[in-house]
Amino acid sequence: MLKIFGAILLIGWGVSFMGSLSPNHNLTVTKAPKRPNIVLIMADDMGYSDLGCYGSEIPTPNLDKLASQGVRFTQFYNAARCCPTRASLLTGLFQHQAGIGHMTKEPGNGTNYDYGVYGYKGEINRNCVTLAEVLKSAGYHTYMAGKWHLGSGNPDLYPRQRGFDRFYGLLAGASSYLDPTQPRGIWTDNEPVAHVEQPFYTTDAFTNHAISFLNEQKDQDPFFLYLAFTSPHWPLHALENDIARFKGKYRQGWDRLREERFRKQVREGIVSEKWGISERPGKFPAWTEQDSVRQREMDYRMAVYAAQVYRMDQNIGKLVDQLKKTGKLDNTLLVFLSDNGACPEGGILGGGSIQDINNSSKWGAISYGGVWSNASNTPFKGFKHVSYEGGIATPLIVHYPAGLVGQKGKINKTPGYLIDIMPTFIEASGATYPTQAKGQKIHSLEGKSLLPVLASGTRQLHEYMYWEHENHRAIRFGNWKAVGPVSGPWELYDLEIDRTEQHNRAAEHPELVEKLNKKWTDWANSHYVLPKGSMKEDFSKEWYF
Repeated sequence: MLKIFGAILLIGWGVSFMGSLSPNHNLTVTKAPKRPNIVLIMADDMGYSDLGCYGSEIPTPNLDKLASQGVRFTQFYNAARCCPTRASLLTGLFQHQAGIGHMTKEPGNGTNYDYGVYGYKGEINRNCVTLAEVLKSAGYHTYMAGKWHLGSGNPDLYPRQRGFDRFYGLLAGASSYLDPTQPRGIWTDNEPVAHVEQPFYTTDAFTNHAISFLNEQKDQDPFFLYLAFTSPHWPLHALENDIARFKGKYRQGWDRLREERFRKQVREGIVSEKWGISERPGKFPAWTEQDSVRQREMDYRMAVYAAQVYRMDQNIGKLVDQLKKTGKLDNTLLVFLSDNGACPEGGILGGGSIQDINNSSKWGAISYGGVWSNASNTPFKGFKHVSYEGGIATPLIVHYPAGLVGQKGKINKTPGYLIDIMPTFIEASGATYPTQAKGQKIHSLEGKSLLPVLASGTRQLHEYMYWEHENHRAIRFGNWKAVGPVSGPWELYDLEIDRTEQHNRAAEHPELVEKLNKKWTDWANSHYVLPKGSMKEDFSKEWYF
């Protein structure tokens, strides 16, 4: 079906592609007005249940509307961390193949993150091509606004040098939302911005510049827009009017919030009631154990987080309205997802003091805490950093009016992950994935297109699925998932009946565990996961679970 569908697309669009993206290659592109525009939107550190259409009480009407007119995936996965996810998403490869097995070199951070081996260089390499490079070769205009986080030390690897016609945003990871300054400040194309004009809020600024890029385009050729929000990543910075919407609404606490979200998820068909909710981690206190002063503080922390999610949704609505106004929405393939599960960084009850919240000069881990991130990941176990479902499961919304005949409003349970985005966009655009670029050999694509899934509603994409980050690993085979630290024993879960990973079945199925261990090890040895070089850390921290 995939070959037939792809052939129809290519014939209908009259696109001719020969060879690869090597520098001496003369690429012929025939204008094809029916090729879709492509918009890829990514949230940062947002949990599985933080959207209304995935169980949240936070109003996200714009994303909810896109979901109601598109498709919601319930078993789509990321790579458990900001920059590894971005490396995989933009290249169609596993992050280690792209050189970012752990983290990127960051301004102001003394850690190099170049561990002396191929998979852990701390920046995106040249044995991969980005979505922008591939789509540009097919005649697409390419724009990016938001967070790059694929290396900021080498100008040859900046967004403009990796295929984007225009760029506005951050080269690094976290920054102040209210007053980002160098070396973690705003860049316009290849130039750093010394000072932003006030008032300023990154979520608004990213969207406004993305829309400006689209408005500046004078022809009718298709475009690819990558809008990578920093919301709701720490620091806790939000607009006061947005905070006022939520302040006082979280006095019921994190335990009750998890229950309320779970009930809504069951009603929506997002999760199965038989899974139950994962246990609150043992070191995490109950809400009722907090005194009134602490409860007020924790209510405020969650209110600011909710305001960050709300403002992101409002900006997505602004972008969608612009696409509609210009008559481009119906022929736009729009994909939304999050880069990892909710974030426990900063501590169990949050990072930074209450006075640090909304302080424009503070960009560190001023956060809402592990207790609230546990609620954000309802009903799953685990968080950002690890390969339990709470770390790697992401909402995925696909909105494509011209290409979702019969699937609008559906919930799709097909498992898929980041490496499937590149093949999807290649098939939709008619582009060609190269074997070499700029004189370098390019790794073969690892994923499979989601378009047949969107056409039929169901299809098995992968026999096996693999993860690793910070010495925490996982492998999925059908409904079975083995997970655990590289240095420790595997746990085994049947995701059909226990996706919240509460009942370890490893002792009952030793032969299956051994089979999955061999498959994961073979993958790790062939995809630059191993060796790890000088990285010594084991981040499977006890208090996460």
